[in-house]
Amino acid sequence: MARVQLVETSLRDGNQCLWGALGVDTARTLTIAPVMERCGFKAIDFTTSTHMGVAVRYKQEDPWERIRAMAEACPTTPLQFLSTGFRFIAWETASPEFMELAFRTLARNGIRRFALADPMNDAPSNVEVARLVKRAGGEQVVGALVYTISPIHDDAHYAEAARIMAASPDIDALYIKDPGGLLTSKRAQTLIPAIMAEIGDKPLELHAHCTIGLAEQAYLEGVELGATALQCASGGAADGTSNPPIQRMIANLRAMGHTVDIDDDAVAEVCDYFTALADAEGLPTGHPMPFDAAYFHHNLPGGMVGTMRRHLSDQRVPHLEGAVIEELGRVRRELGWPIVMTPFAQMLQTQAVMNVTGKERYAVIPDEIIRFAIGKFGRPMQPVDPNLMDRIMSDPRTKELAAEPGMAELSDLRKRIGTNLSDEEFLLRATMPANLVDAMQAAGPAERIYNPQTRAVMDLIRGVLARRDLTQITVEKEGFRLDVEA
Repeated sequence: MARVQLVETSLRDGNQCLWGALGVDTARTLTIAPVMERCGFKAIDFTTSTHMGVAVRYKQEDPWERIRAMAEACPTTPLQFLSTGFRFIAWETASPEFMELAFRTLARNGIRRFALADPMNDAPSNVEVARLVKRAGGEQVVGALVYTISPIHDDAHYAEAARIMAASPDIDALYIKDPGGLLTSKRAQTLIPAIMAEIGDKPLELHAHCTIGLAEQAYLEGVELGATALQCASGGAADGTSNPPIQRMIANLRAMGHTVDIDDDAVAEVCDYFTALADAEGLPTGHPMPFDAAYFHHNLPGGMVGTMRRHLSDQRVPHLEGAVIEELGRVRRELGWPIVMTPFAQMLQTQAVMNVTGKERYAVIPDEIIRFAIGKFGRPMQPVDPNLMDRIMSDPRTKELAAEPGMAELSDLRKRIGTNLSDEEFLLRATMPANLVDAMQAAGPAERIYNPQTRAVMDLIRGVLARRDLTQITVEKEGFRLDVEA
């Protein structure tokens, strides 16, 4: 029987999958931080550059402040940053010097663990990024094997990627990252042994989503096959399109004879908190999902399916959903089987909808599809279909996009943005509109305390105070009465 560790994902992936990355702010994070520190998690999946951008854009909060405060509250539990290749906040490809500065600044502020998930499953690129992370002071690096289904993503593909990453002294562990929740127990029985045979004594973790109800069984099968850590979410931030619920996974692991060294009382408190937060803020909570075989055809993450249906409804063509799903698979094949994860999921979906609703296929080709085809997002695993590539290359827009300058050199950016800025402010201003950073700074320090039980009362008070037609307010409960007259 195995000893299984847990990585908690509510603040990052649960928040992103169920709440659009908007459900968590600094106060909601720090309020539960001391309890999460007591749980005994292997790590906390804490943030990404996308979430850092959300903190600035939508919360007017300093993401560096949030990282520092969380790291102070969790001195023994590593905080994890998810990196998707050579990018930071903006989707623009950054230079190695820029990325090393970003990693160094993250590590200095309290990020100890870095997960590397290249959208192309480019193992050599992950090795290069891992080298930068370690040189910048990162303590732990976990290389992702991003799982998908296609003719080219077979066990041999993943075994080779695992071999390349495991050979790197800068990569400490690997994990199977299954954003679509597509890994079945049957596939795990061949995939995981193929990976384990290549990674030696480096540990393997599993990260999957409950989108079609397969993740929990895949987790349990994975532990039997040698996985040593599972990534789970808590309470209202778990299940649905999020990650497996942590309490249910603990119970099932123990029932199967495995050991999970965890503070159960603290875990229960974390679960109750995220459920209460969701209830107080009117956020959706995850629930067990039925099996849907259609996902094997389109591979879309759960949130993207909802987006597709909304777009089709807005265009008054919801009856075309089946045609769009079929077309999405065709577009993916013609583009060389990109993995259906951000940003490729959005690109594939957009092109499929345009192909189905337009006068002809590829009558309009979005800029992002062109950028993908000409290598702006990295090395495609398979060549783009020749007929499609001819069409793209004959588009006048292609020449314009091919001539786009990349991100400026770090030294040039420093001169242009400000040589006296801190690394933290420089990185934000280099990747975000200046007015958003200005608004964040003007808002001042973020609040540190949040109580979901008082949310309804505070909303009521704010609503009453905003009214101008009241002359008397009475607050009454058993043993107490307060009359306020204007």
